[in-house]
Amino acid sequence: MPEKHAPTKEERPAEHPENDSGHSTVRSLLRLWPYVRPVRVRLLTAAFVAIVASCLSLVIPLVLKWLVDGPVTHGDGTGVWLGALYLLLLGIAEAVLFGFRRWLVARPLAGVEAGMRAALYRRLQRLPIAFHDRWASGQLLSRATTDLMMVRMFLAFPLTFLLVNAVTILAGYGVLFAQDWTLGLVLLTPVVPMVILSSVFERRYSVVARRAQDQVGDLTTVVEESVLGIRIVKGFGRHRSQAEAFRTLAERLRGTELVKARLLAGIWAFITFLPELAVGAALVLGTVRVADGELSAGTLVAFLSTALALRWPVESIGFLLAMSQEAATATERYFEVMDAAEEAETGGAPEAAAAAGAAATAGAATAGVATAGSARSAAGAARGTEGARTANGVRGADGVRAADGVRFEDVTFRYPDAPAGAPPVLDGVDLHIRPGETMALVGGTGSGKTTLTALVPRLHEVTGGRILLDGEDVTLLARDRLRSLVSVAFEEPTLFSASVGANVLMGAGSDAGEPELRRALAVAQADGFVDRLPDGTGTEVGEQGLSLSGGQRQRLALARAVVGRPRFLVLDDPLSALDVHTEARVEAALREVLRDTTALVVAHRPSTVLLADRVALLSGGRITAVGTHHELLRTSAEYAWLMSGEEEGAR
Repeated sequence: MPEKHAPTKEERPAEHPENDSGHSTVRSLLRLWPYVRPVRVRLLTAAFVAIVASCLSLVIPLVLKWLVDGPVTHGDGTGVWLGALYLLLLGIAEAVLFGFRRWLVARPLAGVEAGMRAALYRRLQRLPIAFHDRWASGQLLSRATTDLMMVRMFLAFPLTFLLVNAVTILAGYGVLFAQDWTLGLVLLTPVVPMVILSSVFERRYSVVARRAQDQVGDLTTVVEESVLGIRIVKGFGRHRSQAEAFRTLAERLRGTELVKARLLAGIWAFITFLPELAVGAALVLGTVRVADGELSAGTLVAFLSTALALRWPVESIGFLLAMSQEAATATERYFEVMDAAEEAETGGAPEAAAAAGAAATAGAATAGVATAGSARSAAGAARGTEGARTANGVRGADGVRAADGVRFEDVTFRYPDAPAGAPPVLDGVDLHIRPGETMALVGGTGSGKTTLTALVPRLHEVTGGRILLDGEDVTLLARDRLRSLVSVAFEEPTLFSASVGANVLMGAGSDAGEPELRRALAVAQADGFVDRLPDGTGTEVGEQGLSLSGGQRQRLALARAVVGRPRFLVLDDPLSALDVHTEARVEAALREVLRDTTALVVAHRPSTVLLADRVALLSGGRITAVGTHHELLRTSAEYAWLMSGEEEGAR
C-alpha cells in the first residue's frame, strides 16, 4: 500500500471548538429541525401537557391560601377535609399528566434517533475513501451511538422543560406579584446575576463538553483496535502497553468529566443559593408584615408555597443548560460527518477534468475527436468516423459500442492529504489493456500498484488524465453502473459478520443464487473447505472472518470478485496467502474466468505473472515497460530483479 499522509488542519475533524468563535448552541440545535418536523405535533402536544401539569402545581398554593384564611381560621373541619381532597386531586392530575407526556414523546423520539442513525450510516457508505482514511473508526462509532443518544435525551427532556420551566416561572411570578408585589420584587432580585452566571457557564461548558465527547471517540477507537487486533496484542505480549494506552486516555477523559462536574456543581450551587437567599429574605419580610397586620397568614403561606413550587424550575436551569450544551456539541459532531462531501456520481476533480481535456484536445488530430476543452464533457466528439473514440465509448460505423478494454491516458494521482510539493504517486501513466486480455501489474513496494487499481472502480478520483472502460470515461459513469462493470479483490481480504454465502454473493446481483455461488467457490478452490464447515455456505464466519485462515479468507474474497461474471476484473495480488499447491489449483481455475473478462492483476510472484497475457512494469509512478513475461526478463533489468527475489544489494 502507498504511504498515507497525516491529514492537514483543514481536513481533520474539529477537535478544539474553543477556537471557534462562531459556536452557537441555538444554531447547532436548530439543525435538528428536519428530523424533528415529522413528529412536531406529538412534541408540541407533550409540551402543552407538561405546561398544564406544571401550572397545576401553582394552583396548590392558592388552595392553601383559601384553606388557611378560611376553614383553618374559622375552625371549619369539613372545609379542611375538602381542601385536602382538592390538594390530593391536584397532585394526582399532575402525576398523570407528566406520565402522559412521557408516553407521548417516547415512541416518536426513538424513531427520530433511529432515522438519524440510519441517515448517518447511509452517508458513511457514500463518503469517499479519503474521508475514511482520515477519520478514526471510533470517532465515527461514538457519533452513531453516544452522540445520538444525547440528542434523543435532549429532545425528550431539556427541549420540553426549557419551555415548560420558562412558562412556569413566568406564571409563578405572575401569581407572586398578584399576591404581594413587594415580596415579588424581593424574589425577582436574583434574576440578573443568574442570567449572567448562566451565560458564562454555557460558554465554558460547551468547550469542555466537546472535548469530552472527542475523547470518548478516541477511547472507543482504542477499544475497537484492541479487540480487532487481539491476536497481535496477545502474540507479542503487548497487553500491558495497550492497557496503559487505554488507561491514559481513560484518565484524560476522567479529568475532563471532573471539570464538567465542577462547572455543573458551581452553577447549581449559585442557582440554588441565590433564590434560597431571596426566599429567606421574603420570609423575614413577610413574617414582619403578618405581625404588623399588613399581610394575612394565608397570603404568606401561599406566597412561600408558590416560591417553593418554583424551586425546581429555577434550580434545574443549570442541569438543563448542561444537557443542552452536550446535545449541541453532539449535533455538531453528527453534522461534521453529514456535511462531508459525498462521492460525486459523475465528474471528478477539476484539475483532472482540465488535464483530461488537454489530453483529448492534443490527440484530436489523430483520433478524429473534437472537444470543448474538457474530456469530461466531450459531447462534441466527432461522429460518423468508423472506430472513433468518443466520451460515450468506442463505436463502429453502425454506432454499436465496440469493446476497447481498459485505457489509462496520462493518469496522475496524488493523495488529498499529501504535503504540498510532494511528488504524485502516479505521474502520467499510459496503459492499454485489450479486450479480453489479462494484464499483470508489477512494481516495487510503494510504486503505486494498489493505488492504480483503486482508480478503476473510483475508490479514489484521478487528479489528472482519464481512465476509459470500453471507451467510456469512468468519471462519466454513474457509480452503481461502474461498480457493476468492475469487480475487485484486495490483497487484504475483508469479510463481514455474515454467512459464507452472503459474503461471496455480495459481489453479484440480487438475482444470483446457489449455482453462481457454487461456481465462484469452485473457481477460488474454496468449495472443499466450505463444505467441511459446520453449516457449509450457511456458516457464520464471525467478525472480520477471523475464524478462518488467511488463505481461506483470500479465497472467499476471490470468489466474491468472480461470482458476478464482471466485464472488468481488478485483482490486487489475490493469491499471496495461498500455499503453492492451492495456488496452482486456483490459477488453473482462474484462467478459465480470465478468458471471459478484461483483467488487471497486481502480481509479485512469477506464478501469478504467468496468468497474464502481458506484463506492465510500474516504476517511479510511470509505466516503464510493457511486454510478455519472457520479453521483460530479457529487456528490463528492473523487472528481472523483481522476479528473481534477490536482495537489492545483489542487483
